[in-house]
Amino acid sequence: MANIVHVKKGDQVVVISGKDKGAEGKVISVDNKKGRVFVEGVNMVKKHQKARTQNAPAGIIEREGSIDASNVMLKDPKTGKPTRVGYRINEDGSKSRIAKRSGEVIDTVSKAKKGE
Repeated sequence: MANIVHVKKGDQVVVISGKDKGAEGKVISVDNKKGRVFVEGVNMVKKHQKARTQNAPAGIIEREGSIDASNVMLKDPKTGKPTRVGYRINEDGSKSRIAKRSGEVIDTVSKAKKGE
């Protein structure tokens, strides 16, 4: 069973615990199976890479490592502070994500069905 992660790719988030506490960044990717997220500039790890071609030489590259989704909170679009995510069903039947702190609409998750 896949875990439900409260953030999506492209969301602005704030790290609330761990060695990078207080860091802010954009979500690069989400692993729903493991419940982990990759955030731009957070949890940087060194990877020893073997040479594959002449264009991609061997060396030590630095890239983002994953952190648990419970260690990040969505950044409120109005105040810039960490907030929880809520959902609201609109009158036309579409579903929107909202910031619990300010009530601001983050984005619309699903559109209304045409047949109804």
